[in-house]
Amino acid sequence: MSAMNEVLAASERFYDALNRMAHGDAAPMADVWLQSGQATAQHPIGGRDEGYDTVIASFAKVAAIAGGGNIRLMDQKIDAGSDMAVETGVETGTLVIAGHEAAIHHRVTNVYRRVNGDWKLVHHHTDLSGAMLDILRRLNEAA
Repeated sequence: MSAMNEVLAASERFYDALNRMAHGDAAPMADVWLQSGQATAQHPIGGRDEGYDTVIASFAKVAAIAGGGNIRLMDQKIDAGSDMAVETGVETGTLVIAGHEAAIHHRVTNVYRRVNGDWKLVHHHTDLSGAMLDILRRLNEAA
């Protein structure tokens, strides 16, 4: 299989894991990320998570309050080398957070690294999501 096809398969695994997280199951995220302190994520609610454990914990926190949704990657572009690949596109769909639905439509950059023959996500970066930030603001005000 070519590097391009392998990265496409890794991307499909990530977006499957992201959609499982949207339905409350963060467990699949553990298998798509590089288990390294170099793993980083800049989520649509802001901030930067560094290190595998912190990144996985952040997805688990969302899964704990997620109630459904569907997130797809559109306008996908991949530049794959022998051991690193960059994917860009637009994430679109919906995510239900604590009973509130947020429309998803933001640019994304994903970086994958090949380690021991497997492509793993090492960085995920999206635009800020006004819809998600608004839901979190309302939840904080209600608390």
